[in-house]
Amino acid sequence: MNTPEIIAELRSLASQTHREGMAHFGIQNERALGVSMGSLRQIGRRIGMKDHALAQELWDTGIHETRILATIVDDPGSVTEEQMEQWVAEFDSWDLCDQCCGNLFDKTPYAWDKAVEWSAREREYEKRAGFALMAYLAVHNKKALDEQFLPYFAIIKREAGDRRNFVKKAVNWALREIGKRNAPLNQAAIETARAILAQGNQGKWVASDALRELTGEQVQARLKR
Repeated sequence: MNTPEIIAELRSLASQTHREGMAHFGIQNERALGVSMGSLRQIGRRIGMKDHALAQELWDTGIHETRILATIVDDPGSVTEEQMEQWVAEFDSWDLCDQCCGNLFDKTPYAWDKAVEWSAREREYEKRAGFALMAYLAVHNKKALDEQFLPYFAIIKREAGDRRNFVKKAVNWALREIGKRNAPLNQAAIETARAILAQGNQGKWVASDALRELTGEQVQARLKR
């Protein structure tokens, strides 16, 4: 499939009801057609092989759904640091941010460093991307060592007070996912959450919500197994 064929199919699948529903979940829909994530993944499976050139063409269209599809079909081994910086600067919605980080960026050799770098950015979706990377690395990278995650706790503590909704939710997400990997990281995450609470009101929700899951029976039972 080429880019014009993909766009034509997406337009045929577009739903105004779905497009309007995106706004309900805080997704920017000005450049969206209104195509479900399930349909995008089906198209990605039909494309089959990873195609870096196609991914760049899809991204350059500026259409919300083609950009998400670009993150599905791109080849992580072909992604450059310059591309990551270009794309992260163009994030305009939390779902595009998360799909890009979880489908593509977390599989690049730059992911660990970009998580640190982007977490200190001021722009909302760039900062969110830093914490989305932390969360996805915790979920997807089964071979990562505990030591690779430990520096992230200080960053999470530092940024827990960001009041912007899409940032604080990502900070909380990173803390929870790292803390669910194993017992030692669980304990470190719990200690980090308690340290955030000790800072005062800033970051209270991030910490209390994470503690509720990390100390809960379901997570603790799984970790013991």
